[in-house]
Amino acid sequence: MADKKKHDFLIVGCGFSGALTAMGLTKLGYDVIVVERESHPRFSIGESSTPIADMLLRSIAEEYELEWLKSLSRYGSWQENHSQIGCGIKRGFSYYFHQPNQPFEDTDTHENELMVAASVDNENSDTNWYRPDLDTFLTQKMVDLGVKYVDNTEIKKVNRKDSQFWSVETVNNKSSEKVVVETTFIIDATGSPRFSGMMFNTNSTHANFETNSSALFSHFDGVLKWNDLLKLNGRCTSHQRPYNPDLSALHHIIEEGWMWMLRFNTEKVSAGIVFDGGVPAGNPENVWQNALSKYPSVNKLFATSEISELPGKLYKTERLQRVLDRLQGRGWLALHHTAGFVDPLHSTGIAHSLIGVQRVLKIFKDHKPSDTDVMDQLKEFESLFKKELKMIDLLVAGCYRFRFNPDLFRAYTMLYFVCSIYFEQTYLSGQTPKGFLGADHENLFRLVNSVYSDSLRLDNKSDYEAVQLFVESVKQRIEPYNSVGLMNPLNKNLYHHTAVEM
Repeated sequence: MADKKKHDFLIVGCGFSGALTAMGLTKLGYDVIVVERESHPRFSIGESSTPIADMLLRSIAEEYELEWLKSLSRYGSWQENHSQIGCGIKRGFSYYFHQPNQPFEDTDTHENELMVAASVDNENSDTNWYRPDLDTFLTQKMVDLGVKYVDNTEIKKVNRKDSQFWSVETVNNKSSEKVVVETTFIIDATGSPRFSGMMFNTNSTHANFETNSSALFSHFDGVLKWNDLLKLNGRCTSHQRPYNPDLSALHHIIEEGWMWMLRFNTEKVSAGIVFDGGVPAGNPENVWQNALSKYPSVNKLFATSEISELPGKLYKTERLQRVLDRLQGRGWLALHHTAGFVDPLHSTGIAHSLIGVQRVLKIFKDHKPSDTDVMDQLKEFESLFKKELKMIDLLVAGCYRFRFNPDLFRAYTMLYFVCSIYFEQTYLSGQTPKGFLGADHENLFRLVNSVYSDSLRLDNKSDYEAVQLFVESVKQRIEPYNSVGLMNPLNKNLYHHTAVEM
């Protein structure tokens, strides 16, 4: 059976990127169909928003007349307008350094931690997205806007017809009904390299990445609060933390790599261990428990926890780093998270995905999908994406190298924060930064690359003098971009507000 209408765009996959792209294209006057292999609500991670992501949400909302989308850019307005959609407060980034078989050592000087606030209060904070709720909500908004949506459906084959349009064979997973859809352009929003590999003969590779990590993760109920454990220590009265660390992207830095904890209003917690190298062999539950048991303070947090009903299991990944050799071609492209990924350490996923959505919409605002000059735009889209992926890789890889030494880790992490601040300040000055995190900024990219090269000469056995020389070098080199007092020793590793006002 054939679909009766030829569509301008077929979007494969309906996470938040696919849904927002569909709505933006519809607002531009295109006819869009979205095909989703599963159905909502479904488990998904990629939940930590940032000030950059909030800016991009607001920009997309204004540019494409999606006024309701603005309210999702801050915790206060989210709760006021969409309290039924699960989310959590994210005041900033918190890091705690753990030693094997020792309780976390809390000190008045905060030598085993780093906190970087991204907002002045809870009302104006970023959010942790509970994706089963949010993706379901965005999908319904998309349908309400008139986008044709087909779920529980897989694409089995695509054929190029007369170099003008695609004939797409689909099958419903429940009814086995087969439908042929015709479209001018295909957008891969699946979040995986599998579809484009099968349909467009692309290859996904992890060659040339500096970072090498893998993950074990799920959602949990009954996880105790880190701040409650810190209070039991009775310290830190002389220099107060800028926010409750449970209301943040909480990172526990461990010998194996690091653990994330993102808390939602429902008290569900997204948690995962990211291993430097591969996840150890064995049953996922045993690997998880073995890793936790080495760190008494972290282990205590999960002592009474259970895996949430959704998803009901632990997920184990292969190597996280990947990039498609091609993310565009005649009549198709892959959105950012489909095209490649580095690591969740700096919460770059949502913002980078949104900047990809914004770019795709801009391309098709200025050009029809059948225009001959669209290919030039798509090639630039690919080139910039790959440079940004390299920037993220460098910003992450040095942190893994230095996770055994808090002084080195904190210094290297400042590169990410100055890149974020540069992007935010440029964006809010009325300019549109070309590259995510300043990847197009020649001096900033050179700075990050140079500091990473210097980091290769240090390791966890480096002597005190070498460590201090490196820390001071980073402090001096970021100075032209450091407008918020990062690396000021008077802050004692606690930074109260580093993001620009929106």
